[in-house]
Amino acid sequence: MTTHMPHTSTSTPAPAPAPAPTSSTTPATATAATATPAPASAGILGAADFPGGERQLEDLLATPSPALVADLARLDGDLVVLGAGGKMGPSMCRLARRALDAAGRGDLAVHAVSRWSDRAAADALAAEGVRPVAFDLLDGDPAELPDAGNVIFMVGAKFGSAGNPAHAWAVNAALPDRIARRYRDARIAAFSTGNVYPLVDTASAGSAETDPVGPVGEYAMSCLGRERVLGHHAAEHGTRVALLRLNYAIDLRYGVLADIASTVHAGEPVDVTTGHANVVWQGYANEVALRALLHADADVFTLNLTGPETASVRRLAHLFAEEFGRPDAGRAGEVDAEQASLTTGQESGTALLSDASRCHALFGYPPVPLRTLVGWQAEWIRRGLPLSGRPTKFHVRDGRF
Repeated sequence: MTTHMPHTSTSTPAPAPAPAPTSSTTPATATAATATPAPASAGILGAADFPGGERQLEDLLATPSPALVADLARLDGDLVVLGAGGKMGPSMCRLARRALDAAGRGDLAVHAVSRWSDRAAADALAAEGVRPVAFDLLDGDPAELPDAGNVIFMVGAKFGSAGNPAHAWAVNAALPDRIARRYRDARIAAFSTGNVYPLVDTASAGSAETDPVGPVGEYAMSCLGRERVLGHHAAEHGTRVALLRLNYAIDLRYGVLADIASTVHAGEPVDVTTGHANVVWQGYANEVALRALLHADADVFTLNLTGPETASVRRLAHLFAEEFGRPDAGRAGEVDAEQASLTTGQESGTALLSDASRCHALFGYPPVPLRTLVGWQAEWIRRGLPLSGRPTKFHVRDGRF
């Protein structure tokens, strides 16, 4: 598949995991120095590793790497996951619990905080040793939250933010202040988003952590508000913070690939106006978030979290058409009248793209390459396995979600 690696003009597949970074690439913080280096090698998954159903998918998402086990062995307190009932939360909690158990740290609890309107989901986590905590983070008293030395902040409001921006700001910017006050002395790894950056030239490597931010729309601005609020607590109170600017996690039930594949499978044209995107295996995203706890610092640790490729939406559409046996699959660069039904629109010269090379230097490359994810996603849909029905809206260019 045609992809663009960061800082590269050629098209290559995802490489094998990187060797441990040198000291010049490691953040200059005392906490970062204790983290386990990126592994020299790790298992890269392929077509034969396809998870054949939701149970297998959940199991794969919650399988810790040796590096994660080694890092979580060093944690100095319980872990609380805020927003654990969201799309990524349950697998995050399972992954953390399994890694701690493998590290011999059964003494540390994993608290999964959510309103838990889905009691079955809470009960399933409890059966695996996670402690569900039913709590309304917006209206509840933070003093009632469990004590913890480590916090994963996953709470966010995106969809509907254009129609109700006040709610987006309350969740994305005001709530982090309450949490930072409650967990002033803890390590906090907070999910942010690549939407805090402006759209960039698709021929570039994407926005780096040191590039200027330029949020478009209420959602993106409120997410930058989250970052600024947590940064304030880091500067004023010494709270140790890691910010994870995530671009499009993939778990087969939802994500950019599910959006594109579902459109192709339904025989509808894929809009390629937003012609490029970054995606990453959700298991890797969760693992990096947990390992980033050891990098959290009062000098805020900021990390772009996504895969190494810049994926062409048009090329993805053609790959899925091939997977589903559509007669208009053709080749992405050779579009005739028959193939024109596969896509619509013309690629813009800009897109929301992030350079995650720092992430890969610190934590290695994702174990599921993009081409493998494409095959898995197609097989998932061919088998009629469950989809969330919640599109990513990755194609939105005006910031209105």
